Amino acid sequence: MVKSEKKVRLALTMPRLSRYGGAESFAWRLTEALAARGHEVDFICARCETDPPEGVTPVILGRFGGFRVIKVLWFAIMSDRACKNGNYDFVFGMGKTVNQDILRIGGGAQSVFWKLSKYAWPKGFPRFFKMFRRRCSPANWVIHVLDGIRMKRTKRIVAVSHLVRDWIVEAYPHLDKSAIDVVYNRPDLERFSPASDEEREQLRDKADIGKNEVVIATAATNFALKGIRHLVEALALLPENYTLHVAGGRNPGKYLRQARKLGVENRVRFLGKVDDMPSFYRVADVFVLATFYDACSNAVLEALACGCRVVSSALNGSAFFLPEKWIVPDPGDVPALVEALQRVAQEETPDPFVWSEDLVCGIEPYVEMIEKIL
Repeated sequence: MVKSEKKVRLALTMPRLSRYGGAESFAWRLTEALAARGHEVDFICARCETDPPEGVTPVILGRFGGFRVIKVLWFAIMSDRACKNGNYDFVFGMGKTVNQDILRIGGGAQSVFWKLSKYAWPKGFPRFFKMFRRRCSPANWVIHVLDGIRMKRTKRIVAVSHLVRDWIVEAYPHLDKSAIDVVYNRPDLERFSPASDEEREQLRDKADIGKNEVVIATAATNFALKGIRHLVEALALLPENYTLHVAGGRNPGKYLRQARKLGVENRVRFLGKVDDMPSFYRVADVFVLATFYDACSNAVLEALACGCRVVSSALNGSAFFLPEKWIVPDPGDVPALVEALQRVAQEETPDPFVWSEDLVCGIEPYVEMIEKIL
């Protein structure tokens, strides 16, 4: 991409400057691309956890107060002040901020999230208590109010999937659906790519995976939301040579106890944070995301790029890329999960994943969109 002839001052607002996390990684790469185009770029954040891209200046606001509601309000107020004081030509919003030229929605509307995600928790008291805590949280209500304000004030909204666009319009019917852009994430196709049969065998040997073992892999930070409980239940109904590998998350004790109770504890591996995710996908026979709410799972796209078979619930924006036979309508339907996992595991290895030329995705569309507006 050729450098822009006109140099302008740009700001991106995001609570964390980090490379860990889907939204954080995107923000880092977008500011890197804008700086490489010759623009003067500031990254307005509450805290800085990694080095910024070359040519990008962090504007660190700090974090105030010990409660989440105060932190949310602090960032909303102080980032707005920083944008005004900075006299920027353009502001790209990715946090809970009220004023920006373009707002990228990477998570959908809170009201829709509450409605769908509650089914991740068991019926009865656990579900009631989860929703009670959410509705009693001052921070959640502040976020809800900020969402409404920014949806009214922002002239251009970009959703990370068609599903997120639908969720936004469901929550805010005054918005024109056709005016909301959809730009999908795109993984680094140099990093995430299929392994040869020989490389795959070597990786499986290194990971101590048996020759006849069928590896069901998933990635989760929020174990409940990503359906780990249902996957453990499904594992108990699958043949004994099926194992479940879980990347990410912390404190899996509850799910290990569940696995022990179902007699599958020795068939479940909780790996914690995995640095080499391409290898994680390459050793898997099927990658599954039994999520109850996911705007556009990067993990599904990365697994596809690594040549992995994929099963996903319909409540995931990146299920857009999957054939219908790989999609499970209800992530809580354990028999349907079992059937899909067994069926897909027996399919031929899929052809190399090819991005459609007609599909808007990646960093470049945002750079073009920003410069066109300028």
